[in-house]
Amino acid sequence: MSTDPELRLPMIKTSNSTDEIGGNDEEFCRSEGGEDCQTPRSPRHMIPAVLRCPPAPKKRRSAAACKRKLCELEFFAGEEIESLFRIVETCMSEGRGYYFPPCHILDISGVSVLVDCPMDLSSLTIFSPLPVDSHDINIDNISFSSADSNEENRGNGLVYAEPRYRTVTKLHSWNISFIDVVLITSPIGMLGLPFLTRKKGFTAKVYATKAASRIGQLMMEDLVYMHKEFRQFYGPESDEPIWMKWDRLEMLPLEMKKIVFGADETDFGCWMPLFSAADVKACMLKVESLNYAEEICYNGILIVKPLASGLEIGSCNWRINGPRGSIAYISSSVFRSAIPKNFDYDALQASDVVVYSDFFSLNALEQVGNDEDFSGLANYFSNSSSADVNSEARSALLSTDDYLEEIDKLDFICSCSMDSIKAGGSILIPTGRLGIILQLLERFELHLTSENMKVPIFVISSVAEQLMIFTSIIPEWLGEQCEDRFYSEKPSLFTHTEMLKDGRLHLFPAIHSDELLSRLITDILWDRNIWQEPCIVFCPHWSLRLGPVTHLLRRWLSLCFITVQEGVDANLILLPFKPIAMKVVQCSFLSGMQLQKSLLLLKILQPKHVLFPEIFRRCVDTLAASFSSSFYNENEMLHIPYTEDNSCLHIDMDLARQIKYTKLEEQNVDISRLKGKLMVKHGRYKLFSCVGTAEDGYGSHNAPVIRVSRPSTAVVEITETQTLIRAADEEVASLISQAARSNLHCL
Repeated sequence: MSTDPELRLPMIKTSNSTDEIGGNDEEFCRSEGGEDCQTPRSPRHMIPAVLRCPPAPKKRRSAAACKRKLCELEFFAGEEIESLFRIVETCMSEGRGYYFPPCHILDISGVSVLVDCPMDLSSLTIFSPLPVDSHDINIDNISFSSADSNEENRGNGLVYAEPRYRTVTKLHSWNISFIDVVLITSPIGMLGLPFLTRKKGFTAKVYATKAASRIGQLMMEDLVYMHKEFRQFYGPESDEPIWMKWDRLEMLPLEMKKIVFGADETDFGCWMPLFSAADVKACMLKVESLNYAEEICYNGILIVKPLASGLEIGSCNWRINGPRGSIAYISSSVFRSAIPKNFDYDALQASDVVVYSDFFSLNALEQVGNDEDFSGLANYFSNSSSADVNSEARSALLSTDDYLEEIDKLDFICSCSMDSIKAGGSILIPTGRLGIILQLLERFELHLTSENMKVPIFVISSVAEQLMIFTSIIPEWLGEQCEDRFYSEKPSLFTHTEMLKDGRLHLFPAIHSDELLSRLITDILWDRNIWQEPCIVFCPHWSLRLGPVTHLLRRWLSLCFITVQEGVDANLILLPFKPIAMKVVQCSFLSGMQLQKSLLLLKILQPKHVLFPEIFRRCVDTLAASFSSSFYNENEMLHIPYTEDNSCLHIDMDLARQIKYTKLEEQNVDISRLKGKLMVKHGRYKLFSCVGTAEDGYGSHNAPVIRVSRPSTAVVEITETQTLIRAADEEVASLISQAARSNLHCL
């Protein structure tokens, strides 16, 4: 426990008067990287501030003006210091499902925090996969830098060119040099990070869990590897591709134009060439990896901590502690998970502010037609007690309904796959979710064993081997079931480890890889056949535009079973492969909280204020909740109300001994002048003594003198410490004293 005295200071309100600002006397410093370092990070982060009572006024003010000034200035500081006591939220993007999570910027106590930097890979659907047939190739335009006559021949309106990519549109108009911290909630949330880190002026600290940073790095490297095929086919791309010229854009179908320009026609300038492998490597050097619940202090002012969200291996929510309270950022979360560590919501309790960013229940909200649908939940909020919360709400949150529903979906896919295999068709599962791949491998093993079928399973990806190795060394990122298996006497953590050993599962970097070709040649020599059809293949990419999936789809157009992520336009992503006769199943895996569970969670967390997406307004307004709430829209700045009226200031003991109080009788307030260095260490404001005392700093100037000529002569000398009245007439001296006291009271 600190021995320093502690003061509760009212909220700072600054003055525009430069004579009341401390100038360059003292420094306000935020420590760089930790609490021990107190050198300023940059001129933008050095803010002059002197805590002191106002000096004697240089000009007369009325009593009302003086009283108003006292209300405005609880203590004096530089204008910029107000930013150190505010919280501002800006929703850069609400996202679209698991593969494009939301993006926010939070301004917390003067620190700009970016949460997630995803890549919008759904935009890949406007591009055609690499053409492989002779009729797809136009000899007259072999560079294929644009949409050309091929589109007319094919009749699908796709762009035949090297794909371009885009991240969050609003980030392009943001000055990245003002971003201080980047927090990553999931591997998929960092795919757009190399676009940011390669820009000039980016100096932010990036924090992610160890598992998220490793898996995210592998996903970025795999994307670069798959994109390399386009570079090899189309050749070097110009700065202004032909397909982006207006005459070519006019040729695109309306549906494609909406993707190119965006819903509000602001996305066209956001298309960028993909980053390189060197960009990924440089990006990862800027990422600091953390364990779950590991705290780290940024510049002494913010303490951030990742907490398991249950969505994917390494995914997390963030708790941010600052001088004015705590903030919980809740991303897409799952209470009970088969593979990842369960949602650690207890660690988010009693947060002052909750930024709710789980959009999984949006579909349910859009289907609700009136407020009566929330009446049951509203009654629960208004009638339930704390005991009800601890029992009913917690049991509802930890119910296995969602988990069992997820298992049913996986079993349905496996059952359909068994039927397709019996009919001679192969199974193609393009997904980017590692947890789903691990679960499906286990379910396929059970179904194949029960059917007494021997069907080879392939995972084809440039990072397949690294991912499978990584899954065997990450017990701290796994759920209870996996942890029990890890510490038991079972030979392996996951079923796929045993499947790899006995040859039922095979890993290859690419279809045309040397590893696969050499295995095929060896099998021919030894009269074996590793590649058998039908088979089961896991491979990227879910957009069906790049990677092994495009080659396999063309091979199995008639006999194939493919799963497609729900939420994407199946007709659009399958457009380049039509006509097809394959079976297609769209499935939506659990990617967040159901609506009722999310509201019950807030009942348990008991925050003071919650930020919801605007679409939640009609639901939240019906609840008799104990917390206040605000609602945000995309690209709108939202000031979060203070949850505490006071801030905590720790004063150095030597400085505290200098405190001499003066009582303002009308306001019943004790005031004192202090001169010191204001610093922030480990999320706390601290005032340290500096050379000299407050009196030393103010006693050196010439004291102003007021001379009174009538009704009798008198002299009033005003200093920083006293007001001296000299008069021959005691009555005149008394009147001057009363006038001075009246002005001092209002000051």
